[in-house]
Amino acid sequence: MTSTTTAATSTDTAPEHSRVELLIGGMTCASCAARVEKKLNRMDGVSATVNFATEKARITYPAGIEVADLIATVVKTGYTAEEPPPPAPAAGERPAGTAEDDPELSALRDRLTVSLLLAVPVVLLAMVPPLQFDNWQWLSLTLAAPVVVWGALPFHRAAWTNVRHGAATMDTLVSLGTLAAFGWSLWALFFGDAGMPGMRHGFDLTVSRTDGASALYLEVAAGVTALILLGRYLEARSKRRAGAALRALLELGAKDVAVLRNGREVRIPVAQLAVGDRFVVRPGEKIATDGTVVEGSSAVDASMLTGESVPVDVAVGDLVTGATVNAGGRLVVEATRIGADTQLARMAKLVEDAQNGKAEVQRLADRISGIFVPVVLLIAAGTFAGWLGVTGGTAAAFTAAVAVLIIACPCALGLATPTALMVGTGRGAQLGILIKGPEVLETTRRVDTVVLDKTGTVTTGRMTLQEVHAAEGTDELEVLRLAGALEHASEHPVARAVAAGALERVGTLPNVDGFQNVPGRGVRGRVEGHEVAVGRLFDELPEKLSRAREEAERGGRTAVVVGWDGAARGVVAVADAVKGTSAEAVRELRALGLTPVLLTGDNRAVAEAVARTVGIDEVIAEVLPEDKVDVVRRLQGEGRSVAMVGDGVNDAAALATADLGLAMGTGTDAAIEAGDLTLVRGDLRVAADAIRLSRRTLATIKGNLVWAFGYNVAALPLAAAGLLNPVIAGAAMAFSSVFVVTNSLRLRAFR
Repeated sequence: MTSTTTAATSTDTAPEHSRVELLIGGMTCASCAARVEKKLNRMDGVSATVNFATEKARITYPAGIEVADLIATVVKTGYTAEEPPPPAPAAGERPAGTAEDDPELSALRDRLTVSLLLAVPVVLLAMVPPLQFDNWQWLSLTLAAPVVVWGALPFHRAAWTNVRHGAATMDTLVSLGTLAAFGWSLWALFFGDAGMPGMRHGFDLTVSRTDGASALYLEVAAGVTALILLGRYLEARSKRRAGAALRALLELGAKDVAVLRNGREVRIPVAQLAVGDRFVVRPGEKIATDGTVVEGSSAVDASMLTGESVPVDVAVGDLVTGATVNAGGRLVVEATRIGADTQLARMAKLVEDAQNGKAEVQRLADRISGIFVPVVLLIAAGTFAGWLGVTGGTAAAFTAAVAVLIIACPCALGLATPTALMVGTGRGAQLGILIKGPEVLETTRRVDTVVLDKTGTVTTGRMTLQEVHAAEGTDELEVLRLAGALEHASEHPVARAVAAGALERVGTLPNVDGFQNVPGRGVRGRVEGHEVAVGRLFDELPEKLSRAREEAERGGRTAVVVGWDGAARGVVAVADAVKGTSAEAVRELRALGLTPVLLTGDNRAVAEAVARTVGIDEVIAEVLPEDKVDVVRRLQGEGRSVAMVGDGVNDAAALATADLGLAMGTGTDAAIEAGDLTLVRGDLRVAADAIRLSRRTLATIKGNLVWAFGYNVAALPLAAAGLLNPVIAGAAMAFSSVFVVTNSLRLRAFR
């Protein structure tokens, strides 16, 4: 009873919740993101997800809490927060992905350049004893001091902020390690023996016992700072490249448009366009927004949205999509969708939502990152105490403890999932595949059965002329010409298919007089002096025509008889044509280990004919639209994990019920909303590509996490055992994050 009440209450209050997305500044590692998320989730009724890679927080909050309260909570935690600014006009912008676009990246690059120039001589002097001259150590101090104080300032500042808020992050480890190494060196130079002229300093890859009064760690302080700055710069640049596909998608749209006002063209910004406006698109121009062609014909290049390289012919009455390019003649288009309702905007929103989501495996990594830094501080303290107790060597104990602090950054853990997700979803968008969220990736690995809706998915979804048979002594083109003329006056799908086929093969069609519709049987009319009839209006057929009609119906086609002046003269067969790529798509789905099932409301003969054509063995036919959900559930009840591919309103419920729903983007909004994966192109082969890309992305995420976990598990004991010099530890830590991001970037090459 209690659970029922709670469920009802939550349902009732759900509409009172609002959602907001905040840009979070100042995060430097996954433990930062975990802290912000934890603080936000402690607010009553607030549910927050913070993504380190995208630097965004997606928050659901109840009535009574303002966005300002959420921002204040983030600020109290030691970070900055703001709502994303509205998209700025992109005209004249530099290409996305360059360092000049990002002031923070430019500033980081400048800090890195100066630090490297100063740190390299310090490291060389310490590591190569023959380079050491009298008083070399004082030159090292002069070069190292700016690196530690100015170069590492972002780490020190963040560490101090964390201390004030009672927290510890990666910056705490780096700041502690570099300041400890620099402080020890200052003591040794001014109060120990290290400042004496003629002092020489050896270098060892592992920890060695030395006299603490003569031990210098300037190369550790400067070298680790420079290496971590290098890693952070490469990581930041790689993250920009990872998100480049989404930025490119957002920048695809036209910036201005030539609108028709009182018969004149007036150029206005796209933002001022309204539904119902008519605008002109010349050859080579981008179509400003989604609309319907009202004048002209052309070929439209939609490759930037669908990945399809072949331009599509459009004419009056055809729908066109914003951001596609008019490759042929002049078009006049009437706007039907603007702003956030356009296909481009909805694609970008789907991709962004997917990139901001978190897979379950990432939540585990975040929880580990949240407690990792305090644990490392304890390990470092234990390492120092252990070495001091066993060897009595303060310098050796200090070196091992610093190596532990430096090696243990959890950044790779925090980047493992989001970077792969950013690149995978971005690459998918370029190929016309929209992945709704990270949880979808897990499902693609499990599915073993794919249910394919027939109409509009395996077939074109519209009737087309398949074959024409003529009686003895009658010409096939004459049969088609007269039938096409009569059917041209009808709105029936079969009639439209016959008329379209006749226009294509014959050309101009004659006029019809006295058109008459015979309900359920066909049509009649006078064409060029002949009384023509098309449909089921003839009781007796010549043997040749009777045989042709039977064969057509056995093959799942619709056959209509054509005759004039009281005699049957021919048979015309139409059918919902199978898409040319469907058979190849079925083979690709089988290669992925999936069992294809054809699902349709059509009669079994039609369904089995289509199934034979594309190579499907299992057919479920004559299913009412509302029963498609039951079919999916029955298959799931047999222990199967079911993927469903569909495009119609009547597929939406089945798509939502299936373990994995793949919606054809050429279909209805309801189907697209219900699907987990949206296939922008109406090509079934993209379904196989979508599953392959999802599985590849999931494999990359798991590979990243194995590396990140394995790296920290292996590196910490080595550092604690004194087998890693702090400089080597710093290099290894910096490049672990770079490795994870670079591994994710390999998804950009997916074909």
